[in-house]
Amino acid sequence: MLGLKLKNIVFILFGSAVFSFGIVHFNMQNNLGEGGFTGITLLLYFLWDWDPAISNIVLNIPVFFIGWKFLGRNTFIYTIIGTLAVSLFLAVFQINPFAVELQSDMTLAALFAGVFIGVGLGIIFRYGGTTGGVDIIARLVNKYAGWSMGRTMFLFDFFVIASSIAAYLDMVQGMYTLLAVYIGARVIDFIQEGAYAARGATIISSQSDQIADAIIKEMDRGVTVLDGRGSFTGEKRDVLYCIVGRNEIVRLKNIINEIDPHAFVAMSSVHDVVGEGFTLDENKNPIE
Repeated sequence: MLGLKLKNIVFILFGSAVFSFGIVHFNMQNNLGEGGFTGITLLLYFLWDWDPAISNIVLNIPVFFIGWKFLGRNTFIYTIIGTLAVSLFLAVFQINPFAVELQSDMTLAALFAGVFIGVGLGIIFRYGGTTGGVDIIARLVNKYAGWSMGRTMFLFDFFVIASSIAAYLDMVQGMYTLLAVYIGARVIDFIQEGAYAARGATIISSQSDQIADAIIKEMDRGVTVLDGRGSFTGEKRDVLYCIVGRNEIVRLKNIINEIDPHAFVAMSSVHDVVGEGFTLDENKNPIE
């Protein structure tokens, strides 16, 4: 009725649970800091034993007003859900936490902290939500400046972690915290860009028409024809561009090689593809 999607809410709740599990079982148990507002809640926890579940909500109240002004209604509601869910799961996981003491192997602790936090936040972002705080700031910067959310969060996190080092972390714990934050930022970007990795092929050949027809007929993939001109020879020639799945690369190369063994082919990674053949079927309906 509000235009919200149940699927998005479910995944935001799941992402919040993964994120909170990582905070409680890897950051709090192994004396690791974190960036953003979460880092501030951990700072308050380690210094004065303030419950992160409560301080998370208190710190995010002012940010909600910013979110209401700059974010759409649905995103704002998803943000409220994500923030409250994080506080709820933080409280739940602190009741009977698993013993995950990795202080003898802090590299492993930092790795798992980064992965759990990155996966949790990445899922939340991918389904239209945030967990408040710097997440909202990162979304706004991504929207208006084009920076990735992971990059914005890493820069903000650096200053929070520096404050944590000055307050309660020793230098070694601070470095492991930076490692965890970096891993988390990379995981966020990976999930945001899409775990599905396609390949974009740029093809230059004197037999471009035959290659394009073969790709369309044999692979059922679309091909875009661009006008090209060699800078050295000045000769005009069609440039083909198409996107195929990772498992179709060998087939595409074989088709090109059979028609023109001397064709120039450049392959590039495509992290997220939206459109017919990937997210839409031939009738323009979403592929589930």
